[in-house]
Amino acid sequence: MKKILMAALGGTLAGAIVTTQFAGPLIAQEAARNSSVYEQLDLFGDIFERIRAQYVEEVDSKKLIEAAINGMLTSLDPHSSYLNEEDFSDMQVQTRGQFGGLGIEVTQEEGFIKVISPMDDTPADKAGILAGDFITHVNGESVLGLTLDQAVEMMRGEVGSEVIITVVREGVTDPFDVSIIRETIKMTAVRSRLVGNTVVLRLTTFNDQTFPGLEEGIRKMVEEAGGMDKVNGFVIDLRNNPGGLLNQAIMVADAFLEKGEIVSTRGRNPQDGERHNATPGDLAQGKPVVVLINGGSASASEIVSGALQDHRRAIVVGTKSFGKGSVQTLIPMKGEGAMRLTTARYYTPSGRSIQALGVMPDIVVNQPAIDPEAPGTEEQAAEDAARQRSEADLRGVLSNDSMTEDEKQLLEEERARTEEAAKLRDEDYQLAYAVDILRGLAAVAPKP
Repeated sequence: MKKILMAALGGTLAGAIVTTQFAGPLIAQEAARNSSVYEQLDLFGDIFERIRAQYVEEVDSKKLIEAAINGMLTSLDPHSSYLNEEDFSDMQVQTRGQFGGLGIEVTQEEGFIKVISPMDDTPADKAGILAGDFITHVNGESVLGLTLDQAVEMMRGEVGSEVIITVVREGVTDPFDVSIIRETIKMTAVRSRLVGNTVVLRLTTFNDQTFPGLEEGIRKMVEEAGGMDKVNGFVIDLRNNPGGLLNQAIMVADAFLEKGEIVSTRGRNPQDGERHNATPGDLAQGKPVVVLINGGSASASEIVSGALQDHRRAIVVGTKSFGKGSVQTLIPMKGEGAMRLTTARYYTPSGRSIQALGVMPDIVVNQPAIDPEAPGTEEQAAEDAARQRSEADLRGVLSNDSMTEDEKQLLEEERARTEEAAKLRDEDYQLAYAVDILRGLAAVAPKP
């Protein structure tokens, strides 16, 4: 018994010695890391004091510290940054749908400012700024070397004032200047219209107005069409939609899904992950859905298109989306400012991350550039008009006796809707393609 007890005690003692031997180096490593961090913070303090004391001009200490904080955050990724009190206030106003500026959503790439997308009916949109454009100068001053917030600040100004931006565009040999007059941007999150029997829902952003606007748009257009049984499908137009609020994206996707995951987010720690699931209720009542995307569709737009694509609830048409698959958290800080920090990546229901890859459409459709001043355009239009003349246009034509007047009336109405959709191809080829898909699906659907 004594031997067994002694063996147990010996084992315990040996375990304690081994534990101490292993713990010692770990504690030392942690202490060394902490020491290194404190040394670096001391270095920061020394540099800060040297700048304050010896820089050629007197500096604002608050601005200097803000710049240092912002530099630390922007070194992580293009979407993390520090917002001072004014910038934080501006961001809160933007999510409510009204703010001053040019009307472009931007990011930073290779030191220059890249346009994610122009917003509908804003000064930038009217001036012809396109998704993918690079802004290299503002009022003749280079943006190279500036942070994203600094460059954006240069483009801000009084409503009614002019700003000249220098643009580099793919396919255009030389940079060119664009003059834009700043305006107060009043964003309409959702625009709805009826094209034939198709309800088109144009979502320009994801702010507090988006889901209520979607609900109202569907209700009005279905009523205008004469009821859901007269609607052949829905087009959700997310082109040039730069994203916005995550909860609004979830609500929009949920509006067309009955069940299943919409999006999941995964942070640094596995336990911080979240899953967002759909709730019963499809506002489209099972009607076919086409989602339109392009290179200006980012973030929340990609959550919606990815979710509906993975659930086979929608056909995604257009060109590859922007590929912003990260989640930013706004963390209020002392002094009324906030830190915008990338805290997670988001994943579509199938588990794919679209970070830097984007959502690939089911059907790739490019938007052709139509030049109304191109030679031969008027002659071509005249030829097309001549081809459209038919038997019914001839003098003394025989009447059609196989249809009643009511049937003829219905035929004429259907023809008018078809011609309206055809005219759309000249204005917006991608949207016309989406509408044609839904018309085709309706034509082959079994009759109730």
